[in-house]
Amino acid sequence: MAEAAVTASAGRPHLRVEGAVKSFDGRVVVEVADLTLGNNPVEGLIGPNGAGKTTLMRMIMHSLKLDKGRVTFYPGDGARGVVISSRPAHAMASLGVVKTNQVIQDFEKLTIWDSLLLAAARRREERPFRIFAEKRVWARNTDEIKRYLEEFPFANPYGFAKSAGEKKLLDILRCLLLRPKLLLLDEPTAGLPADVRDRVMQTIKKKAVDENVSVVIVEHDLNVIWTLSDYVHFMAEGSVVLQGDPAWIREHETVVEKYLGKGHVGH
Repeated sequence: MAEAAVTASAGRPHLRVEGAVKSFDGRVVVEVADLTLGNNPVEGLIGPNGAGKTTLMRMIMHSLKLDKGRVTFYPGDGARGVVISSRPAHAMASLGVVKTNQVIQDFEKLTIWDSLLLAAARRREERPFRIFAEKRVWARNTDEIKRYLEEFPFANPYGFAKSAGEKKLLDILRCLLLRPKLLLLDEPTAGLPADVRDRVMQTIKKKAVDENVSVVIVEHDLNVIWTLSDYVHFMAEGSVVLQGDPAWIREHETVVEKYLGKGHVGH
């Protein structure tokens, strides 16, 4: 589909997914007619295994090409929309759309500090011949990186991330240093100790409210969804079938039947 400019209403950065379809081996795994993500500070995207949540996230980031449809990103404040489904995956961050990795990925040859510094660097500063750029990157970002390293515990912030929890935390911090307008979090709490999880979520909520960052969380830890989200989308069999207030979603008979089980309601 050819790219087109679309005028957005003023407000939060948000995405609109229209007529999006993805199939594998002839089987439709995601089919979303019309979905908006990001109108609220923090939104949850939940559903049973195989519902298509991660596939939808990958379609948004264009790491999976859509069979049909389009995804438009509106930066907010009345800015014109950009059809990101026609842009390459590597262009997403520069537009302000950033996603954490569901499966841990790490720069094994970079220390925690250097990995964060690289995330904070602008694209032109990552080129090998920019030999004088490192001092500028350091000066511009060192205070923010130090604040993150003081707030979140690493065994050795000047060494390498060792545990799965440290690698997951590092991935989240790298995404925050990219200064996203819209942040997609794919199972961000997996592997994190409870106290670190709570601090991470508090930091993300604060950014969403104070800095107008729109956050969408795919998460199986439903306590995170119920306590953090302002709005929840429920996905089943490739489609978003319910949307609304977390308390309403939690008690809806469809969600209970397909996902939560009756023992979950009221706890």
